[in-house]
Amino acid sequence: MYIGFMCHQVIEKALKGYYACVSGDNPPYIHNLTILSKKSGIYQLFTEEQKDIIDSLEPLNIQARYPTTKDKLMKSLTKEKCKKIIDETEALFQWIKARL
Repeated sequence: MYIGFMCHQVIEKALKGYYACVSGDNPPYIHNLTILSKKSGIYQLFTEEQKDIIDSLEPLNIQARYPTTKDKLMKSLTKEKCKKIIDETEALFQWIKARL
């Protein structure tokens, strides 16, 4: 659970940094990666694969904090799945960072 949550945080903070950079304003106080990326204007630059990564990270933030959802997510996060999430997060982070 911690891996998924932290990967979500990495992309959330990168998107908020991108938003602040391109807009010159403070980013909105939200956690939704799709909305953040759309508001910053970077969403239209994403490939379909990058959009899929955003979609896969989305439920790992807020929902991961609630017990009813936590058990279901825990079962789906195998060691291999966590490694994939980390690798995809790193690649997306570097991609966003390169545009700053």
